[in-house]
Amino acid sequence: MMFASALGGLLALAAILLAGASALIVLVATLGHQPDYKPDNNTVLKIALKGELQETVEENPLRFLSFGESLTPLSLRDVRRAIRAAKEHPQVRGIYLEAGSLIAGTAAIDAVRRDLTDFRENGKFVVAYADSYTQAAYYLCSVADKVFLNPLGMLDLHGMVNQTTFYKGVLAKVGLEMLVFRAGTHKGAVESYLLDKLSEENRRQIASFQQIIWGNITRNIAQSRGLAPQEVNRFADRGDFLSGAEKTVEVGLVDELKYRDEAETYVRLWAGQTGEALQTAGVNRMKTVREIPSANTHHPEEIAIVYAEGEIMNRTTASLYDGKCITEELGETLAELRKDDRVKAVVLRINSPGGSAFVAEQLWKEADALKKVKPLVVSMGNVAASGGYYIACAAHRIVAEAHSLTGSIGVFSLLPNAAELYKKLDITTQTVQTNTYGDLLSLAREPRTDEKALVQAHVEHLYEVFLQRCADGRGKTPQDVNRIAQGRLWTGGEAVEIGLADATGGMDQAVDEAAALAQLPHYRLRHVTPAEDFLQSILELSREKILAALSEPLRGETFRYLKALGLAEQIKGVPQARLPYNIQPL
Repeated sequence: MMFASALGGLLALAAILLAGASALIVLVATLGHQPDYKPDNNTVLKIALKGELQETVEENPLRFLSFGESLTPLSLRDVRRAIRAAKEHPQVRGIYLEAGSLIAGTAAIDAVRRDLTDFRENGKFVVAYADSYTQAAYYLCSVADKVFLNPLGMLDLHGMVNQTTFYKGVLAKVGLEMLVFRAGTHKGAVESYLLDKLSEENRRQIASFQQIIWGNITRNIAQSRGLAPQEVNRFADRGDFLSGAEKTVEVGLVDELKYRDEAETYVRLWAGQTGEALQTAGVNRMKTVREIPSANTHHPEEIAIVYAEGEIMNRTTASLYDGKCITEELGETLAELRKDDRVKAVVLRINSPGGSAFVAEQLWKEADALKKVKPLVVSMGNVAASGGYYIACAAHRIVAEAHSLTGSIGVFSLLPNAAELYKKLDITTQTVQTNTYGDLLSLAREPRTDEKALVQAHVEHLYEVFLQRCADGRGKTPQDVNRIAQGRLWTGGEAVEIGLADATGGMDQAVDEAAALAQLPHYRLRHVTPAEDFLQSILELSREKILAALSEPLRGETFRYLKALGLAEQIKGVPQARLPYNIQPL
């Protein structure tokens, strides 16, 4: 009788879980389905510029459960797709940019600015408004026909800043030492643990790419606003961003001061709308507008665009990592595309600061195998450096945005030494081992001289392999690559000059080059993004992922520092080809 009751209870529980799963599937399907949108007459596309601008954003119908809409990332692909659909549709009159706390790299912003410029050249308008402009948001919005600012708002145009935090001192106080092994004089990712200030080589490379990128930004803003670059720099140098909103109009960075409702009325009248409130369509609706049929629409031959974004790490580490990452799954995707006869060429979009040297090598191998079968072109996003460049160098052609950060060809490894901490805490250890180097990664003691030599030799071997991969891919000798490697960062424009890339440009140019290499006059595009079964991902939620999701609203600068310290533990003894966590394009 007891067994029957227990069995009945289990069956009831199973029925409840099955019903809940079915309801969830229906909910996900309902929320995720978006029919093709048909704009009304005089429609305005509204783009809310807030959150992080990522290459792609995975569909997550349950994102509404998070705290705060501002944390929802913005998809670069979706924004560009919406702008292009709005440009071609006769019912869409203009675009309204509502700027907020936008987090974006300059390469991504440049891509959107080009699309907005193209949109305007089609005889349509672009208007921007903000309660206050962040630097990234203003750089994007400066291309608009009209730029409005709240009368009590701020235009935070202050120049480029990269601040490095050093942990050597605080680690020493608690008895920890981070032993660093590296190949590359500019490999600045280790300096936070090794020094108490930037090395002169690292300081110079940061200053160099800042001057190049900021110079281009000020020239682009000046051109859009009909100013001289010196006037833009003068506004930043004098701290005029703190002088009141009127100053922005006085110097010509803003057209008029308006409250939000006044800006929306201005847009409504320009669009020819007769109602009392501005009628807009957001990115998520506009991106579903059916494209005008072309010769390519139904063509069987394809060019695949593969998106690779985030840190490079193995699957095990990635399962505990909160954020976008590149794992061995990218290699599996490239292998599938290599065998797919419909795909005649591949464009690999890389936006990555690097990571695990081992995983980067595995991904390089698959990219190289694909290259031997069909054309492979790399399109660089904000960052395609270190391990990101390791993968890229296998391509037939590399197209970089002028502001992409790339290069950083170098390798490092970290070994923590907690011997002093053990002493302070009166912790003792006793080791029993069969061979000489069994306890090489032990925290309890400082590695011996011979052990340090072994680790350094391993790092230098990986660096030599990295140089060879780059040399083979770029038609150079390892010695040639070594002269421009050494962990040195370059902008996309510089990379073309020194032979690390072939041309400056965006995704469109990369696709054109892939089509030319494959001799495809007609083709259709297949976008390949990491796509997982959403229900399966819910069922596989780990404790760590749940905690990460709940902690999302608490993130900020402090979280980045804690993340950097946590990263040191994750990569202990694992050779890395990665940038410092704090390097930001803008």
